[in-house]
Amino acid sequence: MNTMNISLPASMKAFVDEQVAGRGYGSCSAYIRELIRQDLDRQHLRSLLLAGGESEPSATADAAYFDKLRARIRRRSGE
Repeated sequence: MNTMNISLPASMKAFVDEQVAGRGYGSCSAYIRELIRQDLDRQHLRSLLLAGGESEPSATADAAYFDKLRARIRRRSGE
């Protein structure tokens, strides 16, 4: 694993230390890695949502559409 040093104002360092102690992280690095993972997930989700918004609709989401989805779920769950 590579190392990166960051500088934080005292108030931010205190906040990070509180999060590590109060939320069960093993270290400041573990907390920061989790924040980065969450940001990566958010960015990925945003790109998927934007791509979906730019795509052509594939089906009309009316009552019949949702009835078919429910029926498919019931078949898969063994109901």
